[in-house]
Amino acid sequence: MPQSKPIRWERVTTLTGAAILVGTELVGVSWAAGWALGGMFDLSRWISAGVEIAGVLIGVVLVYYFIRAALRHEPMRG
Repeated sequence: MPQSKPIRWERVTTLTGAAILVGTELVGVSWAAGWALGGMFDLSRWISAGVEIAGVLIGVVLVYYFIRAALRHEPMRG
């Protein structure tokens, strides 16, 4: 049974910090864009909330892809 490589904790903390920073920015910008579009086009409260929720979901998906790419370039083990 092959032994797995040890976890490199400096990489874990770097990736965690980057994920928190980028995640906060992406979700915040997505949410704010939904709010701004709702106000700019004078949408009803429910439609504006739907646009905000869609923006947040897009932000979460982008964070997921960012973390996948970051792990590919900076593996935690090795």
